Amino acid sequence: MITLKEILDDTEKGYAIGQFNVHNLEYVQGVVEAARATQSPVIIGITERPLRYYGINYLVNTVKAAEKNCSVPLCLHLDHGDNLAVVFECIEAGFSSVMYDGSHLSLEDNIQNTKLVVKRAKEYGIYAEAELGELQGIEDGKESTGSTLTAPDEAEYFVKETGISALAVAIGTAHGFYSGEPKLDFERLKAIRDRVDIPLVLHGGSGVPEKSIKKAIKIGISKVNVGTELKVAFNNGIKSVWEENPEEIECTVIMGAAREGVKEKVIEKINLFRSNL
Repeated sequence: MITLKEILDDTEKGYAIGQFNVHNLEYVQGVVEAARATQSPVIIGITERPLRYYGINYLVNTVKAAEKNCSVPLCLHLDHGDNLAVVFECIEAGFSSVMYDGSHLSLEDNIQNTKLVVKRAKEYGIYAEAELGELQGIEDGKESTGSTLTAPDEAEYFVKETGISALAVAIGTAHGFYSGEPKLDFERLKAIRDRVDIPLVLHGGSGVPEKSIKKAIKIGISKVNVGTELKVAFNNGIKSVWEENPEEIECTVIMGAAREGVKEKVIEKINLFRSNL
């Protein structure tokens, strides 16, 4: 597996890498099959909830097994790690990238904790992402009702102080489902891009109109996170089996359809992000 820095190195050429959040074996297989079919590098994201459910080593080894059958670069990334102990455990377990989420803290506390993560990550030869600003919505079962957009001057200060390799910015997206069409603050994104010289990350990529994604990538987004749309695709795959045959109980048939749903959605996003060129 390759590091976050390696997988994002060439994104200034006008494309973004997709981070696709996984929850079990079929998700992993669906993402990897899509990567192989399109010959696109991908980031496999895992949040703390499935880590608690399955165990860190189980998920790490699942991804490593899938990697053996994949000819394109994969990055295994901890998404929204807000517990330092869990972040450190993931680093030690073999993740090739981690994100520390201290967006709920004061700026200075976020900086101090992020610096600890960057230091530990470097000891293992990997790199860290962090978030400045806060997105509304539900992520990993945790609801945030407030939204704080990323201030360009704070972004510049935060990056210089922490030494992170990628910055997740809040410019109008949200986690989970949108009640209406999200309005991205592209002027804010441009201002951040002018002040920050590391890859920028767009969280809450599910449900954002294609034209907005393309514009964000053109301005400087290097990584787009997708989670909710994969859940919908996974569940729709299962529903399609039972709609055709309500008596179907063969797990490989049911879960195979779910896996195919994930694969198709990931291929769609890879084509949108242009990471297969």
